[in-house]
Amino acid sequence: MITWRSGKVRSVLRSWPGAVELEVAAADGGAPPAECRALAYTDLVGRPEPGDRVLLNTTALDIGLGTGGYAMVVALPDRPPSAGADGPGHLVKARYTPLQTTVLGADEQDSPHHRVLRDADDLGGMPVVAADLHSALPAVLAGIGRDRPGTRVVYVMLDGGALPAAFSRSVPELRAAGLLASTVTTGQSFGGDLETVTVHTGLLAARHVLGADVAVVTQGPGNLGTGTRWGFSGVAAGEALNAAAALGGRPVACLRVSEADPRARHRGVSHHSLTAYGRVALARADVAVPLLEGVFGAEVRAQASALGARHRLVEVAVDGLDAALAGLPVRLSTMGRSLREDRACFVAAAAAGRHAAALL
Repeated sequence: MITWRSGKVRSVLRSWPGAVELEVAAADGGAPPAECRALAYTDLVGRPEPGDRVLLNTTALDIGLGTGGYAMVVALPDRPPSAGADGPGHLVKARYTPLQTTVLGADEQDSPHHRVLRDADDLGGMPVVAADLHSALPAVLAGIGRDRPGTRVVYVMLDGGALPAAFSRSVPELRAAGLLASTVTTGQSFGGDLETVTVHTGLLAARHVLGADVAVVTQGPGNLGTGTRWGFSGVAAGEALNAAAALGGRPVACLRVSEADPRARHRGVSHHSLTAYGRVALARADVAVPLLEGVFGAEVRAQASALGARHRLVEVAVDGLDAALAGLPVRLSTMGRSLREDRACFVAAAAAGRHAAALL
């Protein structure tokens, strides 16, 4: 079910590439709240201005969803964007939904990159770091940049979380800081510098079209979890390692680690990492095990040892990573916790980046 509301834009709060955050007043006499934050994707609906009437989808807001707790602008009924039927591309994403959009796929026949991707079949040993949460992306980049500044890193975005790449505020900031070169959106996700049908062509496009030295694969912000072993969108991190190996890359598994999560299944090495890498990832990968201090560090290493039967465990020193994380241009946050509140999570991700840099 979708909860529909109509409203009027009171003010524009902030914007970043591809998205505008608004303050909207309800105009339909519906249930509270009378005012709310709303998000508009400008490539889909145009750019709202104060006074515009907007049609809203308030489903996530009404159920109190955390990361996705916005009203979403579905349309500007009085001022729709100009028709885009003559635009390039025949690749439809968010397919058969009311907001399906057409993009130019790097791997489709009309693309200038089609010839390259038609024949591309190998990543040439490129390191591919897979992580289950979008919040790991800045930390992985910090680890790469700490040891090999100037490395060309491409983010390959899965479709398990947000579908629009524009939902991420960290990606444009990481690009502006020179830590991230480009983004490829794969599957049903869209809005990257390049669009592809699968994670496989996404990785090939990162390497052969965008010239990546390293690719980082995660879902977009707003993962979906159910408190079960298999009902978690980040399980796809294991499939990303399989894709990297199938294409001749160097798969690197980024462990999800926490010293602060109140849920026992996520303390130390998360059960999601043990499932994604221990059960889903069939290809052999390097598992970056951070050499964290004290009793907790020993616990992490003991938990990660369960992955040694299938993968190569690589112990990674963490000296210098705290400073690299603190110097990032974006605010680090995972499950609502900051770097200070859950240091181990971000250091573990930075360690995966450090190992990927060591493979170059």
